[in-house]
Amino acid sequence: MALHDLPAKKLTYEDYLLIPEDGKRHEIIDGEHYVSAAPFIRHQRVVRRPDGRLGNYVEDHPVGEILTAPTDVVLSPNDVVEPDLLFISNERSSIVEEKNIQGAPDLVIEIHSGSSRRIDRGAKKRAYELWGVLEYWMLDPERKEAEIWERSAKGLLRQRALLSKDDVLTTPLLPGLEIPLAEIFRD
Repeated sequence: MALHDLPAKKLTYEDYLLIPEDGKRHEIIDGEHYVSAAPFIRHQRVVRRPDGRLGNYVEDHPVGEILTAPTDVVLSPNDVVEPDLLFISNERSSIVEEKNIQGAPDLVIEIHSGSSRRIDRGAKKRAYELWGVLEYWMLDPERKEAEIWERSAKGLLRQRALLSKDDVLTTPLLPGLEIPLAEIFRD
């Protein structure tokens, strides 16, 4: 049965697995199917820069694992996302399975690119908040800004910082890590 033949219902990971490979990013958030075009080259360059810095950090400080898209993150039966980058601490390593991640990563990083901005700031942010992501970075290459959201004592994601290209990214999840935004957003 093809995905478009399914009756109107909240989609699940099993439905997600039926989506044919077409070079686009497919995600299911709160049971709804979201499709984003393949990212542009600028997006991929921006992903590579923090990925390298984060990878070097966890190599020098073995506190967890960094993964990049495409990696399926199954937050719930009706929430399957594909973050650009994610960090899972050693303490939460049990959520890493052979085929996917079963639960919320500690840190999720999304790089806005055209059509993804609305999804990243809306449906994905709500899903990350609901399912327990500890920290969420939204990097915007067009505006050369980074929004840093962290889990509050009430369990909600609250904005910790809005950074510009002259600022430095840090996180209490990875003490001592410093990533200059000028390095991430260089042309």
